[in-house]
Amino acid sequence: MIPLKEIGECVISLGERDYFFRPSFANMMRIGDPAEIVHAFYDLHNDECTSLIKRSIDAYGGIPQWLISFIRRPQFNKHVVYAAMNVLSACCDENISDLVGELRPGKSGKWLFVYRKGALPVNDMVIIAQSLIQHGIIGKAKVRRLQRHESSQGSTEFNAFEYISSARTYLGVSRGEAEQLTMTEFQMLLATKFPEQKGFTREEYDRVADDYLAKKARREARAKH
Repeated sequence: MIPLKEIGECVISLGERDYFFRPSFANMMRIGDPAEIVHAFYDLHNDECTSLIKRSIDAYGGIPQWLISFIRRPQFNKHVVYAAMNVLSACCDENISDLVGELRPGKSGKWLFVYRKGALPVNDMVIIAQSLIQHGIIGKAKVRRLQRHESSQGSTEFNAFEYISSARTYLGVSRGEAEQLTMTEFQMLLATKFPEQKGFTREEYDRVADDYLAKKARREARAKH
């Protein structure tokens, strides 16, 4: 199957075997309950390496070579690794333990479980899992996001079934078809079906507000003189 990268699908090859990944609404539910999905997203995007990369981009406009060499070493804590394994496993219909590794019972009382690495480097696992869950619950479609729709971004839960129901209602697709949509694809289809959305994006709203306040300040200054 050919992956549609624009909506978040990807294929990872190991030898002669290909593993297909789709961050669909149905597969997002395989990560866990609505709160656990958001927690997995948090774990994948709030580790020390991710924060370091963000600060580097803010400071240098990119990632210096010396930092690239540093972050290529496995620096992620176990919660990030487990979240990446969970997301990747949820997005593939096959057993991918050869790729992502597995947790095995510890042989001593010191460790309850021991992580056995797979063929995929930990850094690559995290990056791929980040992309999958972004396409699955946030969406990466280049469409206008209206300011009135942005208040839900701080939710502590992601209820995939609500989006499945919305897709069935607004797009007229079956439940099976709706379950296979990624959030990116859902946003693109909505934008195509309802192209004339009225309202401001956050950036447009701020720009208009700033312009209004500037004009008001000039009027008040003229009135004083």
